[in-house]
Amino acid sequence: MTSKALISHSLPIPSALGSLDAYINAVNRVPVLSVEDEQALARAYRDNDDLEAARHLVMAHLRFVVHVARGYQGYGLGMGDLIQEGNIGLMKAVKRFDPDQGVRLVSFAVHWVRAEMHEFILRNWRIVKVATTKAQRKLFFNLRKSKKRLGWLNAAEVSAVAKDLKVSEREVLEMESRLSGRDIAFDAPDDDDNDHAPPSPSAYLVAANADPAAAYERNSHDDNQLELLREGLSGLDTRSREILQKRFLAENKATLHELADEYGVSAERIRQLEANALKKMKALFAA
Repeated sequence: MTSKALISHSLPIPSALGSLDAYINAVNRVPVLSVEDEQALARAYRDNDDLEAARHLVMAHLRFVVHVARGYQGYGLGMGDLIQEGNIGLMKAVKRFDPDQGVRLVSFAVHWVRAEMHEFILRNWRIVKVATTKAQRKLFFNLRKSKKRLGWLNAAEVSAVAKDLKVSEREVLEMESRLSGRDIAFDAPDDDDNDHAPPSPSAYLVAANADPAAAYERNSHDDNQLELLREGLSGLDTRSREILQKRFLAENKATLHELADEYGVSAERIRQLEANALKKMKALFAA
């Protein structure tokens, strides 16, 4: 049974359209499973693909997802979205849970629930991704937790965090800088009244065509190339010129076989005429 099948048969995931408080109250009213009931339901799903058993397992642990989601509210993301991602992790955990390993489902599921929330936070917390590797992700969450308590890190604290997380001090400082930064618009604001706003990043870019001398040189070169093309085509015989125009310059380019039918010769002959004409044109441009 796939994760999608399990998801489709489980309790609906909360959305922004519904009442989050009502959802939390509802999941808190679902009875907690005893060890015996949890084991029986898990075996029923594992051995018999009993989706109703899987649904009961998921519903009984939705309150746990809400509890975990509360710990990630400081990232400025919606509680409902965090719960939704955590629920997906819970469903994945139920699908993989082995009741014969001697652990409760809640202990097994915490990894999956947090992993989905972490992925969601890293995808949406900033436009520019602050953590891409596994080591950076670990540093991201641990450093943010430390900064809540310590604020800006001094040299001793940077060294301690680096040693504790087994990363370099440079990586700690770089991640601290990313965490302290903020997203800004690339273009200037559209608000005409915002005259005192700092210049946007786009204001510091040098336009490729900003140099008048370089622009004149480019235009002169383009004109020269166009004139050479006209001169080269005029120096060809009528049939060769028409073949090049229909093969390369026309909007609907003709094939060798179409031109062969038009001129009553073989496609190989058209290819030879085309090759000879192109050779003459290349010689003109190379001169």
